[in-house]
Amino acid sequence: MKVLKFGGTSVGSSKNINNVVSILTKYAQTSQVICVVSAVGGITDKLLEAGQLAQSKNSAYQEAFSNIKSIHLNIIKELIPVNNETVLSTVESKLDDLKNLLDGIFLINELSPKTSDKLVSFGELLSSYIIAETLKDRGANAERKNSQELITTNSNFTKAEVNYTITNDNIKSYFKDSNYDITILPGFVSKSITGEITTLGRGGSDFTAAIVAAALQVEQLEIWTDVSGMYTANPRMVKQALPIDKLSYQEAMELSHFGAKVLYPPTVQPVLSLQIPIHIKNTLEPDAVGTIISKDSNNVTNTAKGITNISNVALLTLQGNGMVGIPGFSRRLFQTLAQEKINVILITQASSEHSICFGIDEKDAASAKVAIDTEFENEISLKKIDPILVESDLSIIALIGDSMKSHQGVSGKMFSALGKNNINIRAIAQGASERNISAIIAQNDVKKALNILHEVFFEGNIKQLNVFITGVGNVGERLVEQIKQQRKYLKENLKINLRVAGLSNSRKMIFDGEGLSLKNWKEQLETGEDASLEGFYEGVKNLNLRNSVFVDVTANKDVADLYAKYLKQSIAVVACNKIACSSKLEKYKELKQLSYKYNAPYLFETNVGAGLPVIDTLNNLIASGDKVTSIQAVLSGSLNFVFNNFNDTTKFYDVVKQAAKEGYTEPDPRIDLSGVDVARKILILARESGTEMNLEDIENTPFLSEAGVKSDTVDDFYQTLIDDEAHYQSLYASAKANNSQLKYVAEFNNGQAKVGLKEIPEGHPFYNLEGKDNIVMFYTQRYPEQPMIIKGAGAGAEVTASGLFADIIRIGNN
Repeated sequence: MKVLKFGGTSVGSSKNINNVVSILTKYAQTSQVICVVSAVGGITDKLLEAGQLAQSKNSAYQEAFSNIKSIHLNIIKELIPVNNETVLSTVESKLDDLKNLLDGIFLINELSPKTSDKLVSFGELLSSYIIAETLKDRGANAERKNSQELITTNSNFTKAEVNYTITNDNIKSYFKDSNYDITILPGFVSKSITGEITTLGRGGSDFTAAIVAAALQVEQLEIWTDVSGMYTANPRMVKQALPIDKLSYQEAMELSHFGAKVLYPPTVQPVLSLQIPIHIKNTLEPDAVGTIISKDSNNVTNTAKGITNISNVALLTLQGNGMVGIPGFSRRLFQTLAQEKINVILITQASSEHSICFGIDEKDAASAKVAIDTEFENEISLKKIDPILVESDLSIIALIGDSMKSHQGVSGKMFSALGKNNINIRAIAQGASERNISAIIAQNDVKKALNILHEVFFEGNIKQLNVFITGVGNVGERLVEQIKQQRKYLKENLKINLRVAGLSNSRKMIFDGEGLSLKNWKEQLETGEDASLEGFYEGVKNLNLRNSVFVDVTANKDVADLYAKYLKQSIAVVACNKIACSSKLEKYKELKQLSYKYNAPYLFETNVGAGLPVIDTLNNLIASGDKVTSIQAVLSGSLNFVFNNFNDTTKFYDVVKQAAKEGYTEPDPRIDLSGVDVARKILILARESGTEMNLEDIENTPFLSEAGVKSDTVDDFYQTLIDDEAHYQSLYASAKANNSQLKYVAEFNNGQAKVGLKEIPEGHPFYNLEGKDNIVMFYTQRYPEQPMIIKGAGAGAEVTASGLFADIIRIGNN
């Protein structure tokens, strides 16, 4: 004999009921089947709504009734298209009884718990009759038995308590003599000893099935629903959630209590003492494995089984110096809550006894505060304790698993992951069994928290990075294309799931919390909303995605000024924009401190040497205990390109224009040619070496003509290059005469830095530096004579984009 229960979604339409009929017919080929069914999906709520409208003298209850009637009649006509007159007549008669009941509620203006039970019982009575008649119509040896004739309760309406002695005898007696292959039972409904209609409360249909399974001591109870078992997390909030093959009874009850809607904890009780397994199955995917709930989950691999949450929680705190060492406060507090019929979800108390925190349903917060403040009115007036503190808009998240008790560091792993993503913990509770670790967090952080913990505990260490890029011009476009190309490689080889969740240029911006499709991102961007720097920041913050990374691919000071705001939200910052790191020392240090404080990486490798690992190498030297004594470098790919291509047969203007065209200079070439860009770079290296200095401390000897230095606009500047060609030819002629090459050199020695154009003699490491290459020579205590040299392309969109990409990967590997 098998006991199956089908929920509201499973019987929510004629299509789904056909699935149920197929499943029952297949099972009946090998075993006698008892099937408990819920009301048609949504009908219980519609019945209650109709009753409340009638109670409030709102004639709209008639329209609500008509909707209920049409749903049931349409289902019958779809399931039994011919020869359905008897079924329709019987159902219409039951619906007339429902209408009479609603009319009565309307007339007397009252909806008591007793009447409410009678009202909602129509849902299961109707659905069970329709399903039984459908089975008969298909030729099955089936019958409906009214559960009200089997399950006997007290008269505690809306949540009646079962009299198991009478109920078990009724169930055993009936099925002992039953010869039907399939017996349909309405769930949820029952009758009191005095014959009054009662219901079993929330999860009542599951409860009905469990009662029957326990009474008959079947081998297994099957709960059929619209999902393939219980999941590691809510799949609506965590896309990567996985069905759980096996759970212990305790694990299932913990998950259910903390928000997993598949199973309601009291339904486990009748089968728990008999150790009857429960199998959660999917009506829409009957061949899916589902979840088996039994005495032992046999979990030997995962430290946790699932993550779940309860929303709309209020945290109340009773505190005061007068509580310390005085017994009785806890008793009075919870006795007051019990008198108000307020359920406590979570409790935590500091060892100092100075405070007690507890979580309750947010809708009970106001009445709880009034009741507690009244109870402790005397102590509050004497300043022994404070008025109860209420915090709202909170949620409880819980990590659950029997095996957590045998693994060290689970709590640390959980709270470390949350802390890295700026999720503040308001309260923590963990029982001695270590099966459940609960924390109260802000409601708007729930989805982020569930995804973080699921990633850490269930996704094989695959880390999701959510990247937001502002400035998708030359370099930014190539960065997006590199990400698009390498996503699969990163996931398979580095365990990084890299998603672009936001893009912006100077005109438009777009966001997608599930990750943008990069196939046609340019077209998507053109249809986005109007861009603004503050708007982009708000978009990133409001999405509140885990492991968020803001990437600045601009040279905009206003963008750099927002770095602090991103870091304070624990959003990592990756920048090729040099302005922030070369701004006032106080600003540079502030960003470093914020990065440390909020555990948000701030990486700017491309500030010096584009894609070359200059800063990373320098940081490794310093971290290993080495000390930089001197730096000599050619740090401008654009200037190196210019002077490598400039000679007595070319014009300086033409070479600069070519450099700009190929993307080697900033949009304003004066930034490069004035030496300011190189000065910023050597300043950044000096600071990363441990020296405190500002940009104005760097000696900058310009090589531009006086007119070029004083030019007001980019066009004016280009004109000076034409006008002052003789000046630049004289620089070249001098170098040629000395058998030297012109290189723009940055130097840092003994805490002093300078930049300027130099004639480099043959044999010097800088002499043969070609194209747009950069070179950096670090002289340190460990490299006093032969420096550590880093050399390679130091400009260009592709290499700069690859440098940004490398910083993003560093964050993923962190």
